[in-house]
Amino acid sequence: MHIRTVTEDELGAWGAALDTGFLRVPDLSKEARDESAEFLRGIVNLSRTQAAFDDGRIVGTFRSWGGEITAPGGAYVPVSAITNVTVTATHRRRGLLTGMMRADLDAAAARGEALAILIAAEYPIYGRFGFGPATDYSLFRVDLTRAGLRPAVRAAAAEGGGRVTLVAPETMLEAGPAVHEAFRRRTPGAITRQERWWPLYTGVQTRPGRPKESRFWALYTDASGTPRGYLAYRVDEVWEDFVPKATLHVDQLIAATPAAEAALWVYATQIDYLAKLNAGERTSDDLLPDLFDDPRQVTWDSARDFVWVRPIDVPAALSARTYPVPGRLVLRVEDPMGYAAGTFAVDGRPDGARCVPVDEPADLALDAGTLGALYLGGRSAVRLAAAGDITELNPGALDRAEVMFRTARAPWCPDWF
Repeated sequence: MHIRTVTEDELGAWGAALDTGFLRVPDLSKEARDESAEFLRGIVNLSRTQAAFDDGRIVGTFRSWGGEITAPGGAYVPVSAITNVTVTATHRRRGLLTGMMRADLDAAAARGEALAILIAAEYPIYGRFGFGPATDYSLFRVDLTRAGLRPAVRAAAAEGGGRVTLVAPETMLEAGPAVHEAFRRRTPGAITRQERWWPLYTGVQTRPGRPKESRFWALYTDASGTPRGYLAYRVDEVWEDFVPKATLHVDQLIAATPAAEAALWVYATQIDYLAKLNAGERTSDDLLPDLFDDPRQVTWDSARDFVWVRPIDVPAALSARTYPVPGRLVLRVEDPMGYAAGTFAVDGRPDGARCVPVDEPADLALDAGTLGALYLGGRSAVRLAAAGDITELNPGALDRAEVMFRTARAPWCPDWF
């Protein structure tokens, strides 16, 4: 068995192996493989697309793409975004995932990508590779028959002087990217969208073998006519005894300004026939319950881990973010894979930071995955220490880490990748 990047001629077989790894029965016909290969040519970077081969057959898949994640403070940090990771069931426990991960992280380090990120299909897998869960999401539901938006929310929507308009998917191809760019600049945890994200999400382009997903698109423009937010949604129409009890399902509500967000929630809750609103995947500390006059009618599932972060270049990563209060910490980072190992001093401030390797006693000891979990500001150093993931070596350092790394609002990534 061996691991290497794939060639363009192997993309059809790679796509079939990807389906197999994710337990989808692949269509092995030549037509389906050719269609899959053509689609993948527009998606993948061959130099970042790996396969594990056994006697010429692909039994493992792995790829990444280069992007950015927003750090606390608004800086864009270069990342290797890892996706499409599979190992065929017949070839588990043979080191194939380790080999592909090592190759990608080596390449990411050489390119200067400070972090690697992924979404873990199974929780226990990626901690051993130095990843830690850094963002989460919850699924919010609202009973609109018993709760309405507070007057302050309606006032905020009106004060913006903007309007909400239903638009075609093609309009979103033009208006959406700028809205998202403004949103991610102010949202730690948000990531770059790949070139094909908008055509696929709007349904202008479809994936081979997948049904087209239809959505309504509501676009908010401010008083100057500039797009500032959008709502993508669908509705389940239900009638009981000639009484409408429809449910609106939010796929995404992305807003670059508070006025845009307020206006889009007002729009969503005033649509005729609605009895319920499923607000989709929102950050666990989302303001949604506080927007309604009866927050008890807003229920949610417990927070689920989402984006996992793995530090590769610790000085670059910790220097890129800001810190809510000034402080200095010396961190001893353990990393069996080597990329993040060392002792580092971070001098953090609200307006910037500096992190460098040092040869001095550490204040805290933690592994790379724990540092990744802390990085975006959504995890508590005190809680992680109580769970045994951080060791305090200097009294008072843990409390200092709590206020330096923790942010007032949780990070949020609304995008699967």
